[in-house]
Amino acid sequence: MDLLEYQVKEWFGKMGIPVLPSQRIDHPTDLKRLKIRYPIVLKSQVHADERAKAGGVRIVETTIDAIAAAQNIFNLPIWGELPEVLLAESKYDAKDEFYLAVVLDTALCRPVLLGCKESDIDWESPGEKMQYVVVEQEFSPFYARRLGLKMGLQGALMQSVSDIVEKMYQLFVQKDLDLVEINPLAVSAAGQVMALNGKIRVNPRAINRHPEIAQMAAKIANRNKISRTNNILGDGNGLGVYGKIGILANGTGSLLTTLDAVFNAGGKPGLSFNLRHSFLTDTTPNTFCDRLATSLRNLASDKSIQVILINFLGTIPDLSQMPKVVANFIQVDPQELKSPLSTTSKNKSRHLPRMVFRLAGTDFQDTKKHLTALNPESDTLIIVENLNEAVAQAVRLAKLPAYKK
Repeated sequence: MDLLEYQVKEWFGKMGIPVLPSQRIDHPTDLKRLKIRYPIVLKSQVHADERAKAGGVRIVETTIDAIAAAQNIFNLPIWGELPEVLLAESKYDAKDEFYLAVVLDTALCRPVLLGCKESDIDWESPGEKMQYVVVEQEFSPFYARRLGLKMGLQGALMQSVSDIVEKMYQLFVQKDLDLVEINPLAVSAAGQVMALNGKIRVNPRAINRHPEIAQMAAKIANRNKISRTNNILGDGNGLGVYGKIGILANGTGSLLTTLDAVFNAGGKPGLSFNLRHSFLTDTTPNTFCDRLATSLRNLASDKSIQVILINFLGTIPDLSQMPKVVANFIQVDPQELKSPLSTTSKNKSRHLPRMVFRLAGTDFQDTKKHLTALNPESDTLIIVENLNEAVAQAVRLAKLPAYKK
């Protein structure tokens, strides 16, 4: 369960993490009674990460402009979600912006501290820019200072950032969280630090241990129209959207990029899964290819899915096993398509979505050859390197009659 920004800021404030003066806006007329000084930033309170690009974040300097902007934002759907609340916040002049996070690494089964001296980055982004420290034993301020050192911080800034990381970890443990993120952590010219935006993801297994969180979850469940699949697999790795094109990706960034590309091409995304990490409901260790097989079966059990668009780039573990997983999926017996996501108890005929693979990276050369050899007939399995081409093919196939085997 992901919290909205205004809820995140409330938790940050209670923990002593510096946040700007802000005010919750339930209706545009609330801005007539604003208690913070202009200029302000109005922010749409939705779960999508691309609010600014979609027009959900506005800087305004007068009450008249603020009311007009609020009216527009309240009526602006972002990823199909309309905000019920806006956040009005003081404008902050930042000299530098950092990224900080505490995340539960499902592969290591340990909390990991993350930090980067750039803010426009995803916590799953690989590369040398992202610094990390694994909390291997009982937490101490040493871990936070070690992250600051790896980020290249010094002096008062080093102390300020490590203090914030320590408080983020305390919040992480107290509330049984999967993720605490500050993006960005702004640094003013005077060296003052401020959490301008944040994300908190609650472990769904821990919701009922916290009455406050359980109450929030009940409100979200009543308000949001999310699919049963998203409830079962967890918000962290699955997106419940009603459409004909199911999407699989190996990272949050590639998943969101693919979703945007499908929308922009006139397609309608369906259930979408990030296979990079284990699903929240997994009770036993599993591999990337295990998650691929499970997701393929889940998508095939949804009769609305006509095409499965797979966007893998970079590297994936157990790559040699992927053609075997796909081969088993294409030839699987109909009874094996039963899953908790099925809407009926019996599958009278096998629903086999067409598949479009976008494989980008030198490691996929042998895999492409094996997958090409599996193609039993035209349009059943298409392999390309370019994402736009893959999306165009998926949108085209989604308009054809459903394929059954």
